[in-house]
Amino acid sequence: MDRKLKLEVAYDGSRFSGWQRQSSARSVQETLEQALKKLTGKNSRVVGAGRTDSGVHAQRQVAHVTLSEKLPPRTVLRALNAILPEDVAVLSVKKAPLNFHAITSAKKKHYRYTIWNKPIRPVFDRDNLLHVPGKLNLTAMRKTSHLLKGKHDFRAFHSSGRTVSNTVRTLSTLTIRSKNGLLRIDAQADGFLYHMVRRIVGLLLETGRGKLPPSSARDLLKGNSRLIAPTAPAKGLCLIKVFYN
Repeated sequence: MDRKLKLEVAYDGSRFSGWQRQSSARSVQETLEQALKKLTGKNSRVVGAGRTDSGVHAQRQVAHVTLSEKLPPRTVLRALNAILPEDVAVLSVKKAPLNFHAITSAKKKHYRYTIWNKPIRPVFDRDNLLHVPGKLNLTAMRKTSHLLKGKHDFRAFHSSGRTVSNTVRTLSTLTIRSKNGLLRIDAQADGFLYHMVRRIVGLLLETGRGKLPPSSARDLLKGNSRLIAPTAPAKGLCLIKVFYN
């Protein structure tokens, strides 16, 4: 009898082409599926809650897989972590209802973008944050974030490459915290479009640098602006958590 398992996975995206399996590049999905095949001897499809891009990290990505084997979840957890490479770890394995789906059952996602805002570049965390050496106006950035929060059509923050029928999303949280030059931008929404977080961060940085006014956010959301929200690099972005009922 088939069983569905819910996995929580952490990974450093620096050497991955992203979550989704690709024909000629290393992906997190394929890495997990190869580990499961070593464990069970069978092909299994792992479905992730978020198709993170190349270079994007995850603290608690959620995935599901259907297995016919009766291995206890704790055995699957221990075995997978013994097989997987050092830049991926399975944090938990739990039984899930057969109707559970990592994507469609998700209610909200939390992403964090980290910026090192000091003149001298970081050395040890360089793959996990974006270095912005120039001074940023946090007041302007927070004004911009306030305009972006809420339910809006985020079409201007969606990159071509993935077709979606609806670009309306509810951005419930968009906060900017700064301590000793380390900036953390946290975003929570009921769903994110392709490159949406990175484009939001790109706009925040442009307003922080004084290149655009905070009101640019309103213009982009209304669709009456010729502006294009710039896309921030992937390496500063991390999927923090996926929320379910």
